[in-house]
Amino acid sequence: MATTTAPVAAPLASALRRLYFVRFGFALIWAVALFLTASSIGPVSVALLVIYPLFDVGAAIVDARSSRASRSAIGLYVNIAVSLIAAVGVVFAVTSGIPAVLQVWGVWAVLAGLVQLVVALRRRTLGGQWPMIASGTISTVAGISFFLQASAPHASLSNMAGYALLGGIFFLVSALRLSRSTGGRN
Repeated sequence: MATTTAPVAAPLASALRRLYFVRFGFALIWAVALFLTASSIGPVSVALLVIYPLFDVGAAIVDARSSRASRSAIGLYVNIAVSLIAAVGVVFAVTSGIPAVLQVWGVWAVLAGLVQLVVALRRRTLGGQWPMIASGTISTVAGISFFLQASAPHASLSNMAGYALLGGIFFLVSALRLSRSTGGRN
């Protein structure tokens, strides 16, 4: 029985591998920069907090273009909308302080995590998606944690750096697993 999965899967897996390596690099740099500025909300931390969901939008756009022929594209469009709303929400939240930022970030992490989980489940036949499934699940749990941390007496942005770094590591692991499934092709 002939299928169209193989012709679509190889280029998609290769595109995802490249995208996941970029996402790892971005997450690593972003996490270090936020950790260094996480003690307060200042111009650098505000820029970082807005850039992260906007980078997610850009990555989802690249991913959606590569995934047009797959069932995962609709989830990516949902992620684009959720991340755009999160970026706008962060712009307003920073004026109210760290607890408000944690609340917005928490809601975004839950929604983006659920979308990531659904997209990864749909892509599991590509290979390399188990780290994305784990990442989506952890993002959902972390989002709830951020929301709860907002009510702590000394709420901090530093946990968000760890969240981004862990997410980046999941992207790296997934990229490496996809490298095996694509034979390391570009």
